[in-house]
Amino acid sequence: MGTLTFIGTATTLIRLGKFTLLTDPNFLHRGQRAYLGRGLWTRRLTEPSAQPSGLPSLDAILLSHLHGDHFDRVARRNLARSQPVYTTPEAQGPLSRWGFDARGLDTWEQGTMQRGNETLVITSTPGVHARGLLGKLLPPVMGIHLEHRVDDRPAHRVYISGDTLTGDHLDAIRERHPDIDTAVVHLGGTRVLFSTVTMDAEQGTDFMRRIQPRSAVPVHYDDYRVFRSPLGDFLQRAREEGFADRVRPVTRGETIPLDSMRSV
Repeated sequence: MGTLTFIGTATTLIRLGKFTLLTDPNFLHRGQRAYLGRGLWTRRLTEPSAQPSGLPSLDAILLSHLHGDHFDRVARRNLARSQPVYTTPEAQGPLSRWGFDARGLDTWEQGTMQRGNETLVITSTPGVHARGLLGKLLPPVMGIHLEHRVDDRPAHRVYISGDTLTGDHLDAIRERHPDIDTAVVHLGGTRVLFSTVTMDAEQGTDFMRRIQPRSAVPVHYDDYRVFRSPLGDFLQRAREEGFADRVRPVTRGETIPLDSMRSV
């Protein structure tokens, strides 16, 4: 059995058997600025449900990319350095300089963790944060596929989308990983320099068609001013497209089981 606790933005605590994982740590308070690089910033509109001092002991941190709304100055200052951070090769250098055990994964590269009879396989999956010139300005992003195995048998498979747009790369993920139990979907329709750089409602339902997860947990949709596509739009599109029984909304501070379903 696994659980997911939603802290805010794309920050979650995922528990899979003996493993406890933190994703995309963003602990800024409401009203504080997240710096996105190249003079860009955005102000937080929500309050996270937890801070680093209240976290349990972690087995790993999963970081889709090094951006101020996914790894902020609070995380840099207050997170423990003892656990590995699985991330992109581009983020490995800065994180290592800050004292973290950063492990950069190329696309499709894997990391493995073992605790007794349980294994966690962490696979980097392709992501596209933006296309064209903006794609070269924003930090590279990856998705993350987790396979939790007990006695060498698959127990649960989780796919964390990262800040990706839809496209053929999702078809490649589906081809390699056709049995995803839970997809954690980064939404929000983020607008940067007049371009959309995370999935909006329409792209979110295209994601559902391409990936075909057993269930999907939407995150990353209302925390910053640059998020322009409300969660309600995605839920409405999901109902219209027949995905309602697969979507499980979660509120900040809420913990949901990963082995049961809840309809929109």
